Amino acid sequence: MIENIKDREILVIGMARSGMAAAQLLAEMGAAKITVADRKPAGELQVETARLKRYPAVEVITGGTSPGLVASTMSMIIKSPGVPSDLDIFKQAASLGVPVYSEVELAYAFLKAPLVGVTGTNGKTTTTSLITAMLKEARFDPVVSAGNIGNPLCGVVGSVDAQGFIVAELSSFQLENIDRLRPLVAVFLNFAEDHMDYHKNIEQYFAAKARIIENQLDSDYAVLNASDHRVAALEDQCKSRVLWFDAAPVEKGIGIKEGWVTLFNTGCEPVRICPRKEISLPGEHNLENALAAATAAWAAGADPEAIAAVLRSFKAIEHRLEYVATINGVDYINDSKGTNPGSTMKALQSFSGRRKILIAGGKERGSDFSELAGMIAGEVESLILFGETKALLARAVEGAGFNNYTIVADLEEAVRSAHKEAEPEDIVLLSPACASWDMFPSYEVRGDLFKKLVKDLKAGKKSREVEDNG
Repeated sequence: MIENIKDREILVIGMARSGMAAAQLLAEMGAAKITVADRKPAGELQVETARLKRYPAVEVITGGTSPGLVASTMSMIIKSPGVPSDLDIFKQAASLGVPVYSEVELAYAFLKAPLVGVTGTNGKTTTTSLITAMLKEARFDPVVSAGNIGNPLCGVVGSVDAQGFIVAELSSFQLENIDRLRPLVAVFLNFAEDHMDYHKNIEQYFAAKARIIENQLDSDYAVLNASDHRVAALEDQCKSRVLWFDAAPVEKGIGIKEGWVTLFNTGCEPVRICPRKEISLPGEHNLENALAAATAAWAAGADPEAIAAVLRSFKAIEHRLEYVATINGVDYINDSKGTNPGSTMKALQSFSGRRKILIAGGKERGSDFSELAGMIAGEVESLILFGETKALLARAVEGAGFNNYTIVADLEEAVRSAHKEAEPEDIVLLSPACASWDMFPSYEVRGDLFKKLVKDLKAGKKSREVEDNG
């Protein structure tokens, strides 16, 4: 890769975190000219532009990504995750023979530490964080989380030596443009429909994720979900050693036996790690995440004692089934990271048996809400809808025979409405089943506002946002 960077001309598309990290790494590696382009206007990119000014080789283009930016003299294009692959600029690159890579592919060429890669539709961030904690507990040092979890892989190049580990959350957006990226341990958690506004069809979406095992060798490990038939079928494509995770005994890997998280290894007696009831994270989906993380950590060299310690102590990550407060006996839960129907279904299952008020809605991305609607009809007492998909969700739940829903203007009104409806021992759950981009720049911002509104309610005051809309 270095021969295609030093003294060469390169184009970076996108000035979000990944694009910025890629541009900086390219500059540090001696690229002669780095053009960084983004469709946003200059006024929205002042901070990013100022940061890149310290690199003389970098030229910033704002307000568009014209095909004319591509030149045959360029050695490569780095595409930020989420930038659509069917843009004319990439068609122009193909016609000129200029390869397009993702930011994680660029970073991989310079990593010294072994890589644990985590993909799947749901649970990636929690599983990545769990693996990181387990490897730290097992005394590997340093251990860093990176990738789609918020810390670009290019940003950790040079910070972790061969004695440590990098645990990377890898999305389909990042994996579709890899070439040589090869995790020592590749984890495929699960698969469900998502990102249909980006991928042409569900087969393309699956194929992008499945690339995580593409370059593995027989010395590597693939950690697969034994209960997800589509993921499990990848065994036939694996050149690496396959390990399984499941809520039942497995041939080799980690499963559940007689109420215990148990390590199964061919030719050896099963090893009990910890009782299932002692896993600190709630919900069946978190059991799946915990078993996957334990399997991956064991493959990377963590001992059962370190794995058990983390399973018992790990707390939910921010915006993922995050407890916010209890007000008048009502628990408020922030699951803003529930950005697709499958994720929200798992959130609802985590509190099965309790009366729930669900706040949902957001950016329209072509999702099918019919299965979620059926679960809402069986699990939810009251549904509060906002955002771009509010009418779609309303029609879906009506089709499932559920009519106890309210449509509101925004999240502030949704929290007020839920607060009025809730009774002691209820759960008010923000799990939108949709992306945030119709009203918020990220799910983090959406979740932070939810937490602020709830905490203001607990303090007995109205937030400025609520006052302005009251």
